[in-house]
Amino acid sequence: MKGDYQELVDEISALLGAPATLENRDFGLIAFGAHDSDDDTAMDPVRTRSILTRKSTPAVRAWFEGFGITRATGPVRIPAAPDAGVFRDRLCLPVRHRGVVLGYVWLLDAEPGPTPAQLDAAMEVATRIGDLLAGEERADADLSREFAAVLTAGRGWQSDMAVAALRAALGPSADGLHTVVCVTPWRGEAPSIRAVPGAAAVTALPEGASGPEGESLAVLVRLRTAEDLSPAHTAAHRLRAAAPAGIATPRRGLTELPAAWREANTAARAATAQPKLGPVAEWAGIGPYRLLAALYHPEIDPVVAPLLTPAHTELARTAEAFLDNAGQAGRTAAALGIHRQTLYYRLSRVEQLTGLDLDDGEDRLLLHMSLKSARL
Repeated sequence: MKGDYQELVDEISALLGAPATLENRDFGLIAFGAHDSDDDTAMDPVRTRSILTRKSTPAVRAWFEGFGITRATGPVRIPAAPDAGVFRDRLCLPVRHRGVVLGYVWLLDAEPGPTPAQLDAAMEVATRIGDLLAGEERADADLSREFAAVLTAGRGWQSDMAVAALRAALGPSADGLHTVVCVTPWRGEAPSIRAVPGAAAVTALPEGASGPEGESLAVLVRLRTAEDLSPAHTAAHRLRAAAPAGIATPRRGLTELPAAWREANTAARAATAQPKLGPVAEWAGIGPYRLLAALYHPEIDPVVAPLLTPAHTELARTAEAFLDNAGQAGRTAAALGIHRQTLYYRLSRVEQLTGLDLDDGEDRLLLHMSLKSARL
């Protein structure tokens, strides 16, 4: 980005035949044209200080702003002011985007000065600089509030207003292809957008808005195609040191972001519940956890509850492995590394604790769903 600004400043310098300096609206230096004149007066103290310290003094700023540069839409000529440290006349080209001033291009002014045609050409370049600055501001913008509002607004007019606000903040990219990444649980503040590759917005959601495990981090990621989720995986792997992550099904536009958030949150919890799905799980790849999340309720069925106490952890693990292996004793014993007789003994204890019959299909379904739900 720095190189882009430098090229545009050099273009203005060439158009007007004088070294130009570009500052943001807070008078912070962004780029400056090369000074190759033998005239020492062409480098007055204000330009020198701006280049060396990368900012202007409050007195210089006040003097310049007094000539209406924040409102100007065309070149502004500003006379010297030795008391403020401005020893040479200046020419200011306001840099604007959609009517908002984002910066200034400065040149030392001298007779006869640029022609109107030269100034028009230079202002066209200033407009391109404004487009770049606006794009950079959007990239740096904190959209956490707008993004969080879309994910938590529910239905109806509140949702419509939240989507409209986020769409306005994102600009043309809002109607593109996106997915949502969830990292849960998340502790601390949300990282900046620049810290997460491919992120269009980042927000931390409190407990209740993001599931039973406390705060979660939500990331809106831009995609090129629905088949290529690599940008989402890159973002997730950058963040997953904190916790497992989940990725939603890609969607175009913003209206279905709440559904995408639920998918991403479920996938992240599934990766926590079943490590073989993680550390980054896609919604499309979590199998039965998609349905279990929709049915999830924090209360465990009272019949299965005794099996889920710490004293019976090994029995619960055995029962889940048995059901995962479609009730095949040989495969289950091999997976657990135990003898078949040990497996049969453990299964009989499971039946005694729960009162369920593992030869009954509905009892097996209840037990299997309860064990998986307990993981969530």
